[in-house]
Amino acid sequence: MSSGSTSASRRLPLSSARPAGGTEAYTGGDADEGTDAELPMGDADAGYDSSDPSDSADESPEEIARRIRAQTDDISFEEDPGDHKMGFAAIIGRPNAGKSTLMNHILGQQLSIVTAKAQTTRHKVSGIWSEAGHQVVFLDTPGIIINQRDELEERMMTAVGQAIKDADILLAIVDATDRPQEALDMLQPGSDWRGPPMAILLNKVDMMDEEEEADLIEWYESTAKNAAVFPISADTGDGVAAVKQWVVENIPEGPSMFPKDVLAEANERFFVSEIIRKQVFEQYRQELPYQVTVLVTDFKERRPPQKTFIAAQVVVEKERHVKLLVGAKGVAIKALSKASREEIEEFLDSPVYLDLSVKVVPKWRSEKSSLERLGYGV
Repeated sequence: MSSGSTSASRRLPLSSARPAGGTEAYTGGDADEGTDAELPMGDADAGYDSSDPSDSADESPEEIARRIRAQTDDISFEEDPGDHKMGFAAIIGRPNAGKSTLMNHILGQQLSIVTAKAQTTRHKVSGIWSEAGHQVVFLDTPGIIINQRDELEERMMTAVGQAIKDADILLAIVDATDRPQEALDMLQPGSDWRGPPMAILLNKVDMMDEEEEADLIEWYESTAKNAAVFPISADTGDGVAAVKQWVVENIPEGPSMFPKDVLAEANERFFVSEIIRKQVFEQYRQELPYQVTVLVTDFKERRPPQKTFIAAQVVVEKERHVKLLVGAKGVAIKALSKASREEIEEFLDSPVYLDLSVKVVPKWRSEKSSLERLGYGV
């Protein structure tokens, strides 16, 4: 995915994940798409894996850089200046604190899905901010959950812990309107907490009066350990420039790991699946979106005017969820397919034929084998 464009001119390779076993309950494309006589029905085993190519704890940043460059030797890297900086910044916080909104604002591109519902982010999403003198890989993480209810949530929290371990710096976002003082023990657990440089971002201060904001800033500055404190609005961007300056000042020197025009590690399959999952969150009520995941099983790029073919499975745990997703006479899933296709086309800057199906995989959130097959690796 290239900076300044919704299309992806280059993708770093990820391994494939096989679709989980289960019962396919419904299949069909967008009713508004029409037909395409030459649609290729390709490899159904081609999924995605959210694994991070920099996960090896035994490698130095220089070794990781050399390995990634070797894996992408067909891509030319610009020469970095001698004092070039490169680092990883983990974005952590409670669910719905504004982590994804912040990363999207910094990058100028919606990489992490954002909805009004809490705990939308499930994967560690990596966004890359590059300038002539620096490169920062932001790790947008799931919201911190203290009491995990299933294997999926345990893996989400493992992803948070791994992101913190990998990070050179931490951006800890606090919702200033929702019990902000209580968040500190979650971000800096224990009186002996030791971690990388941390910036505490008091988000949504635009919804507070000036006296409340000043008191909260003073409390965090006097209570948090070795942390810079910034009042911000991730939604409007107020205060984010100061955060970006702090990030650059606190990351170490090092060479670029990715070409300067690459905006994300993951390929289009991952982001397409996230767009569909976002639409599930926006179009369905109550707990149903939390029971759902999405796996892209086929992705065939074709030159316009032919449409890029994408096949995706909306995976649910129970048969009754199928009826809710499909709706009477298929109205609900047609609306889901149409909204997803339109956003995917905008993201890829290309016409798309989306073949959407619903698949039942019992207990997928609790079974390790299903989670592995669905791309939720640790």
